[in-house]
Amino acid sequence: MDWLSAFAGVFRPDVFFYLVVGVVSGAFIGTMPGLTATMAVAVLTPISFWLEPACGFAMLIGVYNSAIWSGGISAILINTPGTPASMASTFDGYKLSQKGYSGLALNINTIWSVFGGLVSTVCLATFSFPLASFALKFGPSEFAVVALFGLTMMVSVSGTSPVKGLLVGFLGLLLSTVGLETIHAYKRYTFGQAGLLDGLNFVAVMIGLFGVGEILYQIYTTERDAPSMKAEVKTKKQMPSLKLLGKLFPKNLFASAISVIIGAIPGAGGDIASIICWGQAKRTSKHPEEYGEGSVEGLSVTCTANNAVIGGAMTTMLSLGIPGDSVTAILIGSLMMYGMTPGPMLFIENRPFVLTLIAQMVIANLAILAFGLTTSKIYPKMLAIKKTSLWVVVLFFCFVGAYAINNSYVDLIAMAVFGIVGFCFKMLDLPNGPFILGLLLGKLLEANLRRTLAMTMGSYAIFFTSPINVVLLLITVLSLFLPTFNKWRKARKASSN
Repeated sequence: MDWLSAFAGVFRPDVFFYLVVGVVSGAFIGTMPGLTATMAVAVLTPISFWLEPACGFAMLIGVYNSAIWSGGISAILINTPGTPASMASTFDGYKLSQKGYSGLALNINTIWSVFGGLVSTVCLATFSFPLASFALKFGPSEFAVVALFGLTMMVSVSGTSPVKGLLVGFLGLLLSTVGLETIHAYKRYTFGQAGLLDGLNFVAVMIGLFGVGEILYQIYTTERDAPSMKAEVKTKKQMPSLKLLGKLFPKNLFASAISVIIGAIPGAGGDIASIICWGQAKRTSKHPEEYGEGSVEGLSVTCTANNAVIGGAMTTMLSLGIPGDSVTAILIGSLMMYGMTPGPMLFIENRPFVLTLIAQMVIANLAILAFGLTTSKIYPKMLAIKKTSLWVVVLFFCFVGAYAINNSYVDLIAMAVFGIVGFCFKMLDLPNGPFILGLLLGKLLEANLRRTLAMTMGSYAIFFTSPINVVLLLITVLSLFLPTFNKWRKARKASSN
């Protein structure tokens, strides 16, 4: 009955309307290179605060799923991924488009993105509740270790330079201390501003980092009077046959499973999942030589992986309060603005809302399927829109949204400052992921660590005597040293050859 009520709630006229608005908006934003899913959710989050939670999150869920899917459209048509998650879709998608199969490639992108999204949603519904129930056994020490595990992912999401990632991550940790101290409510780095007593507004920071920062970078790096991107390709409908879909099903089911797991890892994203799944599919393919040359199989796997990550990221976000990617980090801020705290208690105190959110994921994917299969002809026209027009619109929503969060000029200033920070990150090739993890998990680590030490009279023994803590610490250590070990093993193997 609970699930029936949840799905019935999605089809409320107002909720369904905002979900469709989110899907259409996400399709537009994801198709345009440079306008990422993270940017879309960050910019639209303040607007969602004017709505009730069911309507606001329907719009954000629609944008999230749709923007990830539509990022593959520009990857297929102009060899430029609309979002980072669609980078691997350029490997085969553009080659298919050049061969005259752009319609087929677009439909493959839609069908298998929806498939990945639905499989990951089933996983979300299946695993999030048991995980939340297990997390109810957690005390402050366990949550401190979980936060520590999340912070160790700073190394994994640092790209080619772990040093840069760690520096940016520690900057995020430092900024997480702004506001009232956890135990004694001492003021820290507030500079006499009442608006900073609760710390930096996370949503305002994200709008600046991913919205303003990205636009400033595009303005700086784009040549003046540069022509708009045009997709000079045929987009006639070319539906894949049921035989072809059945042939692709096993590999894409496996890719979905892998991507859900990757999505559940803090800081990991669709770009990592799609590359891993593409490489795995190539190794097990009967025709590996076709990969990178316009393989339908290769394209379908990357499309599946992109959206399958979402369910995994949502699972850790809802159950543990730890973001799986940058978008779920923003959604944590959104939940908190609605007075809901992500974590195991969310499933007890706001169970109907959790069920409704999962139902929204299902309906959003079905809406993407219908929308994507019927609108392929409009995408080349969308790609012809001038970038300058997009910049003006995005910046307008950034400034209006940042101020509207709390009607505070402090949030507006924070957005502007972190817009410059985001620009500098792009110019210096510094990763955003570690900064987000540090800023978001810093407070969680500090609060629970201090509560633990207060309970144990300053003793750290509980971290090594509690079975849950021991297991979590072992996982944390493995996550730190396993990538280094793999690199050493590969280097040794290469030298021996």
